This record gives sequence, C-alpha cells and structure tokens, in this order.
Amino acid sequence: MPSGKMDHVDELVAAWRAELPQAATVELEIVKRVAWLKGRLGEVTQSVLGEHGLTYADFDVLATLLRSGTPYRLKPSRLASNSALTTGGTSNILQRLTAAGLVEREPDPADGRSSWVRLTQEGVRLTGELVAATTEANGVLFGNVPAATARALADLLREVVLALGDGPGAAPPATPRRRSAG
Repeated sequence: MPSGKMDHVDELVAAWRAELPQAATVELEIVKRVAWLKGRLGEVTQSVLGEHGLTYADFDVLATLLRSGTPYRLKPSRLASNSALTTGGTSNILQRLTAAGLVEREPDPADGRSSWVRLTQEGVRLTGELVAATTEANGVLFGNVPAATARALADLLREVVLALGDGPGAAPPATPRRRSAG
C-alpha cells in the first residue's frame, strides 16, 4: 500500500490472503476497484439521465450521434458498433428515442435498403445539455482526486486496455478460456 491507507478492497484481499492466499492477486484488486469505480460512475451518470427518463444506453446512442459531428447522423450498424450495443438493442433504443423526438430516421437515397439515424434539433440540444451535466457530475465525483493522480490513472488504464487488446478498429475482446487442469 503505497499511501499507507486502506480501502475496502485491501480488507477483502487480506481476508482472501488468510483463507485462500492464491486468490489474493493484483488482478483481484484491479477487478474489485474498477467494479467499485464503475458503480459510482454509473450512479452519478444515472442520477443525471434519470431526470430526463433516459438510460445510459440511450445516452450512449445520443452522444455517439453528437460526437459524429454535423449533420449528427450515422447508419444504424455504425451506431451499434460505435456504441458497443447489439443491433437489436440499438433498434429498441432508436424506437424510444424516435418516440421522444430526439432522433429521426431518414432513407438513404444511395441505398434503398438502408437508412440514416439523425439527431433532431431537440436531440442536439438535449444531448449537449446531458454531456455538460454528466461532465460536471463526474467532475464533482473526482473532485477530491488530485489532477496529477487522475491523469496518471487515465494513462495507466489506457496501457492496460491496450494490453488487453483494445485500440482503434479492434474487434470486441474474446472471453478468456479456462486452462485445462491437465
């Protein structure tokens, strides 16, 4: 423990070390801390989105469209892959967002079998508002973390993510297989 301080994961690891030492690994520490952080970030984000009746998946689709730039439109398949959603899940989200007046579908004049999904003016406005609100909420959550620590964490997490196979154009990671015992 570099800082000399303990968190709940240190207590968990100490318990495993006493009961089953081989389970008390650095990977366990990473998994538990990342899961805790994911939960806190999810709570903060959902508190903002819930005020608008939206889910994180809804927000992910809206934000993906907004960051695609003007005219804020993508093909449904590209939207699904950029949002890390299934095409079926994306379809359900698009139905909800269309009913809410936040996105609309446009036929693709170059391909009669295809369409575009585009943010409406209200979708652009609300998504910008939600991005600002979630950014602010995350800033409050990380308010006690020194800027240098946050930057170091972001850089270290990038190294881990790249080592685990992510990067521009990377395929979704395969589920690790258990080694046979024999």
